[in-house]
Amino acid sequence: MTGPIDTPVTELLRAWKRGDSQAKDALMPLVYAELHRLASARAGRGGPQTLQPTALVNEAYLKLAANQSDFADRAHFFAFAARVMRSVLLDHLRAQQRKKRGGDLLRVSWDKAANSPADKAEQDFLRLDEALQALERLDARKCRIIELRYFAGLSYDETAAALGVSKTTVNRESRLARAWLRAELAS
Repeated sequence: MTGPIDTPVTELLRAWKRGDSQAKDALMPLVYAELHRLASARAGRGGPQTLQPTALVNEAYLKLAANQSDFADRAHFFAFAARVMRSVLLDHLRAQQRKKRGGDLLRVSWDKAANSPADKAEQDFLRLDEALQALERLDARKCRIIELRYFAGLSYDETAAALGVSKTTVNRESRLARAWLRAELAS
């Protein structure tokens, strides 16, 4: 997602905002491919495998396509997409955990369940979400920076443009937010 902020995606978003339905039709294949690339990269980082990249993108895509077009540019669109994808992952993970607690599932001892690698990744993801929520309560902008950089994959320039701050501010606050998150997750 490198390149100038004024891309064909931005132009199509602006046309969609003006009510051009053809712009929406032209936009969706462009952003779908980029969202799939982001979801595939996210899956490769060792997070919880709650959804395959295609399933994640399909669910997020449906929510994005149904949304009213009020995106200023490409960076704002992908910032919103990052939140949607994070929400889809969390909803799916929580649904999986509800299934684990009931029904005719195989009973597993606590020790065996606690050492499951999949469970650990899921728990780590939930702890990260809790830490991000706590960070958002303390400093919403730092939380947005983490979402934009790591969930949406935006560059420092794109993140700065989306938030209306300088690249230096994004760099500094990103370092502070990562340090805060590491400390929060270590405790």
